Amino acid sequence: MRPVRLMKVFVTRRIPPEGWAALARAADCEVEHWDSDEPIPAKELERGVAGAHGLLCLLTDRVDKRLLDAAGSNLRVISTMSVGVDHLALEEIKKRGIRVGYTPDVLTDTTAELAMSLLLTTCRRLPEAMEEVKNGGWSSWKPLWMCGYGLTQSTVGIIGLGRIGQAIARRLKPFGVQRFLYTGRQPRPQEAAEFQAEFVSTPRLAAESDFIIVACSLTPATKGLCNKDFFQQMKSTAVFVNISRGEVVNQDDLYEALTSGQIAAAGLDVTTPEPLPTDHPLLTLKNCVILPHIGSATYGTRNTMSLLAANNLLAGLRGEPMPRELKL
Repeated sequence: MRPVRLMKVFVTRRIPPEGWAALARAADCEVEHWDSDEPIPAKELERGVAGAHGLLCLLTDRVDKRLLDAAGSNLRVISTMSVGVDHLALEEIKKRGIRVGYTPDVLTDTTAELAMSLLLTTCRRLPEAMEEVKNGGWSSWKPLWMCGYGLTQSTVGIIGLGRIGQAIARRLKPFGVQRFLYTGRQPRPQEAAEFQAEFVSTPRLAAESDFIIVACSLTPATKGLCNKDFFQQMKSTAVFVNISRGEVVNQDDLYEALTSGQIAAAGLDVTTPEPLPTDHPLLTLKNCVILPHIGSATYGTRNTMSLLAANNLLAGLRGEPMPRELKL
């Protein structure tokens, strides 16, 4: 009997146990991986992917023409453990007939929870308040000391009313938000009806919102969307939150808006670059809360993401329908 030829799979990082277990059970695959929690160096990635039939990657792994050339003609499937796909050279991948799997939906609720946490932390100045407790700044009760901004009767603008944007709006409703505005590529009346949300232009959303949450995908149209002009249109009491991608925001313009008093505060779960250098000017500001891209960081969600990424990869390699395939 001729031996069964195994399909080579390369995984760019250690992944959570449920996904790894699914790959380990695949008798038709030979799995190699970069055995670290840290990003794989480019040269090691090129070496590892050479001759591979399948690649399981993360959003920090740039899959460009050079890497695809290094992989060679065997590569049939790329599965990314992420919703965003801006790290993938999709046109080049499409040319080569490579299928792509991704992990939407499973992190919607977790990311929306983080957006709420970041919004409340920023608008109620929690990091500042905690620091005052630690450094002795808490002396006595003062009428205006550590005052922030509340959500009740406010107007909230959401840039990108997709799955995550809707989940955020759903969580905001019980806080007594008076009005929702949203912007995007096109109106979404069916989805917006649940929140009585109004589709408006980006300048109008900036001008009328008390809180702005960025939840859109990174595309050529959204890259640098939140820039000097955008911040100048915002209220001086407005709070800005970004949980999408760092490149949607011009960070130099955001720094200027925060230091000049154009806007009240900002909360970021995403930056450019990632990680943000520890000497970056934004990190010097009390009115800017920055988190290390932890939108989907719960044990349950990360395990579910890894399992879906593994199942996408295995289904693609076997010529079966993927649980979640990106249509190119």
